[in-house]
Amino acid sequence: MNILLTNDDGYRANGITELHKALSLEHKIFLIAPRENCSGMSAAISLRKEIEVKEISKNIHAVSGTPADCSYLGLLSIISDPIDMIVSGINLGANLGEDIFYSGTVGAAIAGRRLKYVPVAFSVAAFTPKNLDFIAMKSAMIVNQVTKLPSDRNLLVNVNFPDLPSSQIQGIKLTRLGKRGIPDIPDFIRTNGSSTFYSFGPSGTLLPGQQKTDIHAIHEKYISISILDYNLTANESDLDIYRDIFFDE
Repeated sequence: MNILLTNDDGYRANGITELHKALSLEHKIFLIAPRENCSGMSAAISLRKEIEVKEISKNIHAVSGTPADCSYLGLLSIISDPIDMIVSGINLGANLGEDIFYSGTVGAAIAGRRLKYVPVAFSVAAFTPKNLDFIAMKSAMIVNQVTKLPSDRNLLVNVNFPDLPSSQIQGIKLTRLGKRGIPDIPDFIRTNGSSTFYSFGPSGTLLPGQQKTDIHAIHEKYISISILDYNLTANESDLDIYRDIFFDE
C-alpha cells in the first residue's frame, strides 16, 4: 500500500519518525511534513502564498507550509505514484474531543477523504512520550485494520494513545468525542507601544465524568478510536425541525 505520511509537529519530530519506521515494514511510505511545528493549524492551506518544498532524502520532503499543504502537495504534485491512504501523526500531545477542530494532525488527514482507504490520525497523550516504539507498532497494526472500513462514507479515524507500555494498556475502546470547557484565557506576554502580545494555550479544560468518550478512555488507560464523519451536515431526520425555523411564514 502507498501511504502519504504527514503530521503537524514537523518532519523531524519523534512521533512521525517512529511511525515512518513501523509503517515502512509493510508499506511504501512517502513522508511529506511541515518544516517547522504547525500545531493548531487545522485544515488551513497557504492560499496564494509561495510554499517551499525541500527534498530531504528519497520520498521524504519538508514543506514550508501547513499540514494540509503537505497532504495536497503530496496528492496533487510531489508524488507520482497513486496514494491509497493518508496517515497523520504520531502527534506529540493528545487530540481529544473538540481538539479535532483545531488539530493540524486531523486537518492533514482530512485531505485523504476520497482515497481508496479511510484516512487516520494518531496522537499520544504526552509531549515527550516514553513509549513511542510500542505506540508506532500498534499504530501500524491499526492502519491495516482501517483498510477494512467502507471508504465511501466520509469517515476519518482519530486514534489517541495513553503514554504507557504495552503491559499497562487495558485495551481498545471505540469512543465518541468528549467535551472541553470554555477556551483558556490567552496568556499576556508584553506590550510594546500601542501593540499587545498574547499567546494561546490549550483549547479548554477537559471536562470530567464523560463516560464512553475518548477522554474517559485515555483516563482509564485504553487506546481510544473515534470514527468521525466529517460531512458535518445535520442529520436528515432533524432537517424538518430546522425548516420550521427558517421557512416559517
